[in-house]
Amino acid sequence: MSDESRLQPGTASGKGHILFVEDDKGFAEALGKVLRNAGFEVSVATDFRTALEVLEAERPVDLLLTDIVMPGSVNGIALSRMARLRRRDLKVVYLTGYNVPGVEEEASGPILRKPIDDAFLVSEIERILATT
Repeated sequence: MSDESRLQPGTASGKGHILFVEDDKGFAEALGKVLRNAGFEVSVATDFRTALEVLEAERPVDLLLTDIVMPGSVNGIALSRMARLRRRDLKVVYLTGYNVPGVEEEASGPILRKPIDDAFLVSEIERILATT
């Protein structure tokens, strides 16, 4: 996230509920704020169990934005598979700061690289949510 790309309050155009899964709490807070400033409703989870609890709640979730590499036995790819068992039409976007061999073949959505430009991330999410 670059300082010059920070979205300012009042530039909100996003619509939808994003479940953002990121184990780095500082990054999760910062990017969650960016997404909220863009107009999205955002639920943040720092582990897969919390993410699944959000998905099992009654509230709709339009998009899962998940880090690929997370501590423990469940990475973002596995989480997205579990999430789609609960919500078949869930759209998924992955974030990673690592080169993970073979991940492109397993991913069920676009993979965006960290660090990421805030405006680019918001525009990609808007684009993906606009597709049916």
